Amino acid sequence: MITVTDKAKNRISELIQESAYTNDYFLRVGVESGGCSGLSYKLDFDNTVKEGDEIIDHNGVRVVTDKRSVLYLFGTELDFTDGLNGKGFTFNNPNASRTCSCGESFSV
Repeated sequence: MITVTDKAKNRISELIQESAYTNDYFLRVGVESGGCSGLSYKLDFDNTVKEGDEIIDHNGVRVVTDKRSVLYLFGTELDFTDGLNGKGFTFNNPNASRTCSCGESFSV
């Protein structure tokens, strides 16, 4: 459902270590209304699985998303870029019909 590249996995591991999170923390990925294209990605660390959450383990990363967001994120690849044009997590979402220039919002 959601895949995590090696670069994203490495950066997630670094962030967890830098923040001194314990092993029960995971990456929560979601979609919320907003942004210039209508929907925005939400990315955070969490340690509480809520009722209805989907849990995905990919490439050694535990990713949790709410049931509504799964519909928008199915088939999405989470990557991390650290090039000259910017640094940060990127979402390669095959469901997005339009994205904004910054890549933080999309529409379907």
